[in-house]
Amino acid sequence: MASAVERMDELVREYLLYREFTSTLRTFDVEIKADKDKGFRVDKIVEQLQHLVQGYDLSGLREYWGYLDHRLFSRLEDAYRHTVNKLKTSLYRYYLVHTIQSNRIDKTQEFFQKQALELQNQPEWKEWFVLPFVPNPDQNLVFATYFSKQWAETFLVSLHNFLSVLFQCMPVPMLLNFDAEVQRCYQLQEENEVLRQKLFALQAEPRMKKEEEMIHHKLPPYIQNMDRLGDSELSWEYLNKNGTWDPLGMEKNSEPGCTEMDIPSSPDMAVDQQDSPTKLSKCSLERRSEQPFIVLSQEEYAEHHSSIMYCGVDCSGRRVASLDIDGVVKVWTFNPTMQTKATIMSKSQLLSLEWATKPDRLLLLGSGVGTVRLYDTEAKKSLYELTIDESYPRILSLSCSPSGTSFVCSSAAPSIKLGTVVEAGDKGVNLVPGDLLLWDTKTMKQQHQFSLDPEPIAINCTAFNHNGNLLVTGAADGIIRLFDMQRYDCAMSWHAHSGEVYSVEFSYDENSVYSIGEDGKFIQWNIHKSGVKVSECRMQSDAIGPFVLSGYSGYKQVQVPRGRLFAFDSEGHYVLTCSSSGGVIHKLTNAEQILEPCLSLGGHRAPVVTVDWCTAMDCGTCLTASMDGRIKLTTLLAQKA
Repeated sequence: MASAVERMDELVREYLLYREFTSTLRTFDVEIKADKDKGFRVDKIVEQLQHLVQGYDLSGLREYWGYLDHRLFSRLEDAYRHTVNKLKTSLYRYYLVHTIQSNRIDKTQEFFQKQALELQNQPEWKEWFVLPFVPNPDQNLVFATYFSKQWAETFLVSLHNFLSVLFQCMPVPMLLNFDAEVQRCYQLQEENEVLRQKLFALQAEPRMKKEEEMIHHKLPPYIQNMDRLGDSELSWEYLNKNGTWDPLGMEKNSEPGCTEMDIPSSPDMAVDQQDSPTKLSKCSLERRSEQPFIVLSQEEYAEHHSSIMYCGVDCSGRRVASLDIDGVVKVWTFNPTMQTKATIMSKSQLLSLEWATKPDRLLLLGSGVGTVRLYDTEAKKSLYELTIDESYPRILSLSCSPSGTSFVCSSAAPSIKLGTVVEAGDKGVNLVPGDLLLWDTKTMKQQHQFSLDPEPIAINCTAFNHNGNLLVTGAADGIIRLFDMQRYDCAMSWHAHSGEVYSVEFSYDENSVYSIGEDGKFIQWNIHKSGVKVSECRMQSDAIGPFVLSGYSGYKQVQVPRGRLFAFDSEGHYVLTCSSSGGVIHKLTNAEQILEPCLSLGGHRAPVVTVDWCTAMDCGTCLTASMDGRIKLTTLLAQKA
């Protein structure tokens, strides 16, 4: 309800400005500042009561509780009157305990002088009138319970829960019902999407059956040795890269049972065959019926005009935020159709972005001048901008805790190659000092500065586990650090890669961490034993970077990795990585924990530099973003074994 009220206040303010009702707007703003309901935000009401208690403002406390009683509690049924009275009694006792603990006996005596007429006939207060005269009341059997920290916390939680339930059950005016209507629309859209995916799956079944029949159909030997022109006795595997027949290739074929041919990765992507052919052998074609995913569709978002740095889906799976090297951020949706919802342009260079988890409409934007912005994608405005540290102006990574209450920010000194062209193979671009800070999302105040041993270093990538109790980071010095977020200290660290760590993620069961580094290795680490490898494999250079885009007249654009280089499916059995012509899905085999390519998504003419994988039921959405500013959105249907 609080979010609906806040949103409605903004709409009313916008309407008054549009109509130029300036005097009404001023009155409206004044009354909002003096609003005793605090916008129906429970945390603000409890905070106001605590403020009055801590300020020994007994008159203000009585007045505010009386307002709540008249405004809210009096409308409840009689059955809840007993609960309201108990909360009022506990609030007064909470006030008295605070006066005793602060050695303000004068305030204790003042309470009983002013409240004597009201409380003297109430049996629950009979023993409390001696409180000002009892030495060490925290050790007295009657009062000891109320001086414990547990009782105070229990009272505040009970008050918070009571008010929350009360606000949820309150009747609201028609204007505030818009929030419920929005949620209902989202629910209908999700149901429609599920039905659409089921329809796609049903339509794909006959096609897959037909494909299997074609795959297993055995042709006579003399037909297998004929080409498409008729009688040249050349087989398909001798078609060279230029599209002409290569008779010499007959001598190069070493395996008589397997021949190569170029085919698209799925029937739906036949249009992209020329741009991103997937080379499969006849042997792999015979195993195609075991394909773990069916490609339902592939769409393209082409609103960016330069190379993409970051691209990610919000936690609800409804919105995508993408950032290019020109500092332009696009917020867009893909269900039911692709549509740009907001465009964010900044005077200063933007280097990183991250979706907030609660509420999921908020976006964190990190710049190259040491600032972080909190942006509301629905209201299309910046809510807050904070300055991190002028000596560490580059915000390299942002990660929001799953609880939504805080986020970590990695900032670094200017690059040692600032203003120069980064050449492929150059190492140590970010070998500069850096900070790792924890910030409160609501107050936008710094909570903690993490210690980066052996010395402060630029942190390239960060990731939380599912409940936010653990944070893993990858740094420019090749070290992975695992932080305990309950104690705010580094639980363990180890040297993981020769060169920088580009991307880190927790595994599905969170017993290990995966990382990709500048040395071209994809490694799984045991988080229970520092520095112990579970598996290791070497990746292709086009999956790691630096990414190179060549053009006419010797033009060459080189981009170091910025966003996520790999992403897992919903069960952690498959991983999506970058490549020069599109995303590639690999299977993590149980036997040796090696990467086994199983599906090429294709569709790109330029190297893919960052990926993301959003899952929903059996359908998953893969995002692959490339250096030409194109983002491919591929919808997959998982085939259950």
